[in-house]
Amino acid sequence: MQIQPYLFFDGRCEEALAFYSKAIGAQVQNLVRFKDSPEPPSGASSPGGEKIMHASMRVGDSLVNASDGECGGKPDFRGFSLVVDTRDDDEAERSFHALLEGGGDVAMPLARTFFASRFGMLRDRFGVHWMVMSPPRR
Repeated sequence: MQIQPYLFFDGRCEEALAFYSKAIGAQVQNLVRFKDSPEPPSGASSPGGEKIMHASMRVGDSLVNASDGECGGKPDFRGFSLVVDTRDDDEAERSFHALLEGGGDVAMPLARTFFASRFGMLRDRFGVHWMVMSPPRR
């Protein structure tokens, strides 16, 4: 069994996929547009057309799903964070700063902690909350 996050970007999914590809090396594994569905759109405000019905992206060993699906006007990514568990401090620094590009906000600056060599928290330009950490030094 696996648990995989599913993020709804309310019309900005393609932009988000490109951003995560550049920022943290995400690789799109699957992408289906609303126009390619053999069934009529469900819901009165389905985005339709070129918008993304479903996408999955691989980030390291993890799979994250995404869609342009309805969010009621603005995605609300509250109550959870995605964690980027990096190999080392350099990768943590790169990932943290890359996720901030284009209008992200720092919630906790990347710094050494008692449990990690580097740990920081941020919200990216789409409103997704992230924690970036590297393993403690021995």
